[in-house]
Amino acid sequence: MASAFDPVRFLPDDLLARLRERAPVHDRDNTFPNDDLDDLRAAGYLGILAPEELGGAGLSLAEAAVLQQRLAGAAPATALAVNMHLVWTGVAKVLRDRGLDDLEFVLRGAAEGEVFAFGISEAGNDLVLFGSDTEAAPDGDGGYRFTGTKIFTSLSPVWDHLGVHGLDTTSPDAPKMVFAFLDRDESIVPRDDWNTMGMRGTQSRTTELHGAHARPDRVVRRLDPGPQPDPLVFGIFAVFEILLASVYTGIARRALDLAVDTARARRSKKTGASYAADPDIRWRIADMALAYDALPPQIAALSDDVDARVDHGARWFSLLAGLKHRAVTAAKTVVDDAMLVGGGSSYFATTELSRLYRDVLAGQFHPSDPESAHSALATAWLGPVDA
Repeated sequence: MASAFDPVRFLPDDLLARLRERAPVHDRDNTFPNDDLDDLRAAGYLGILAPEELGGAGLSLAEAAVLQQRLAGAAPATALAVNMHLVWTGVAKVLRDRGLDDLEFVLRGAAEGEVFAFGISEAGNDLVLFGSDTEAAPDGDGGYRFTGTKIFTSLSPVWDHLGVHGLDTTSPDAPKMVFAFLDRDESIVPRDDWNTMGMRGTQSRTTELHGAHARPDRVVRRLDPGPQPDPLVFGIFAVFEILLASVYTGIARRALDLAVDTARARRSKKTGASYAADPDIRWRIADMALAYDALPPQIAALSDDVDARVDHGARWFSLLAGLKHRAVTAAKTVVDDAMLVGGGSSYFATTELSRLYRDVLAGQFHPSDPESAHSALATAWLGPVDA
């Protein structure tokens, strides 16, 4: 019988304490948490989704989601940055579980401590995975050169390999969406332009591609533009949404814990009673708990379904978009309420709640955004709008 999964084994309390201590420093100084990455790499965290035979921990997506919730409770920006690496390893796992070893090099590299970054987002491109403004020009030998601009490229200062997509408009069978991995070199220029309200430690800088080359063995897909049933596209969407939901759920849990600690520590000058006995405070914290408690089971259920290769058919995309949307909106509500429980002191920029308040706002900008999530759910339940 397999031993029970123990999150503390992979993220021990002393490691989380170090990450939590550094988080406000990286937020204040707008710097990347290199020490956090070093500690996580040493702990084998980059390879948690790689199978044991390739040197990884062999965890399931559901187990990785639990760890990301735990990590986000200590250092949200670190968790979000590492998320983008775990997305690619998760996609590689999804493919491997389905008998496809297209991304085995990702799993091997991650197990050895290499960092993979997510270079898909483009300004104004609401097609996301289904279209691209980046040019993918064939090199004549099976490889491609990519020219364009990617935004929100987390891990910008430290990644070893960047997973990107672009549009091939010149091949005989064009147009084709090309997915490939690039190695860092001088043709890839990250701008030093990350100066945001929150999630500052992710250093998700704009990235310019100037004919960046992907060799033939790193070109992993050529697909028709538009929605596709390809396992790579499903894997990206599924792992991205589940792990994002996990990060913001971890933030919600931390805000709830801080609110509980505050309520127990504060006493009313008027009555002398603990705030934990105040009926209004109790109602507010109960509301926070009601919102938070719904999230981990949803994440676990959909993660298990991905791991078990459950066939939800066309419902998959609305289920995943809905999960991410609910996690982000619930987390924001929980943090809002935690600020009120904390009182006026929470408004000071040096408090952890103030940082969580800014960090949680980033969730609404990740795909699926509120508009696309509602569109996916409306189509799932009502069908497409008649032309």
